[in-house]
Amino acid sequence: MLSFENDYNVGAHPMLLQRLTETNLEPQTGYGLDDYCAAAKEKIKIACDCPNAEVFFLTGGTQTNQVVIDALLQRYEGAIAAQTAHIALHEAGAIEFSGHKVLELPSHDGKLCAADLKAMMERFFGDDSHEHMVCPGMVYLSFPTELGTLYSKAELTELHAVCRKYDLPLFIDGARLGYGLMSRACDLTLPVLAQLCDVFYIGGTKLGALCGEAVVFPRGNMPRHFLTRAKQHGALLAKGRVLGLQFDALFTDDLYFKIAKNAIDRAEEMKEIYREKGCRVWKETPTNQQFLIVPDDDLKRISSQVAYSFWEKFDETHTVIRLVTSWATTKEQVQKLRDIL
Repeated sequence: MLSFENDYNVGAHPMLLQRLTETNLEPQTGYGLDDYCAAAKEKIKIACDCPNAEVFFLTGGTQTNQVVIDALLQRYEGAIAAQTAHIALHEAGAIEFSGHKVLELPSHDGKLCAADLKAMMERFFGDDSHEHMVCPGMVYLSFPTELGTLYSKAELTELHAVCRKYDLPLFIDGARLGYGLMSRACDLTLPVLAQLCDVFYIGGTKLGALCGEAVVFPRGNMPRHFLTRAKQHGALLAKGRVLGLQFDALFTDDLYFKIAKNAIDRAEEMKEIYREKGCRVWKETPTNQQFLIVPDDDLKRISSQVAYSFWEKFDETHTVIRLVTSWATTKEQVQKLRDIL
């Protein structure tokens, strides 16, 4: 059975497992105050070209989004996001559970538009009764988006400018950050992305780690008592070394970016196969998430051989499915998919 269901369907990169085994019986301080977390933080600051950055390790994406958003917002504020954003659709109301409303704007291929954001803020402050409304307190976006699309440097610069005008922190969900940065269509680098936001995270769960996300406040702007806030959310890992050690390995000799590139290369090979086989592509994407329109009759046969994600019904007789490559996807797996299609 081939699995293109998601990019976290296998364990961890062998290098990370090796390092975990090598250091397994070595005593270390808990709660992320260990030597390996310290080393990983320094490597991440160098990779981001942000010497004053503050870095904090959490275990998963939804948890990270909830902790960061709750820490950035006042109790009366909400988070602005695209209608297709992960926090709006696929996090079981985690943000609302913490007491903050998700304020949705139209999605443009999964992306927020600076013009829509500006218009929203003008409407809000132009309403004499805005004190009775949920106040927009920050902006959330994903890179890549939930549809596998990318913000260009120009688009992110425009959004950043609107955020500065209205004093809105800009938070980038980087659960798949490596895949976005290694895309052949990306015109951003990690240091540039760090300059154009107030906080972002480097995803590990979907990119070679057993678990883990590295939250980066690029200008030393971490909210006060962030560790305490994480603990209040049940998100503080006692054995923080597990996270630090993995990111220390991922940011040694550019391993993070090398394995991310594998997913992009395999996805590009899959796109060639789709063209060769005459498959209908629902949305052309430059990253590791690929979307196909498949006749339901064919889907019954394909599903017996390939694990995929259901995305949505296209019409009465067709379904949109998502096929995802990862750091671990092999050329042989892609060729097997070709034979099945």
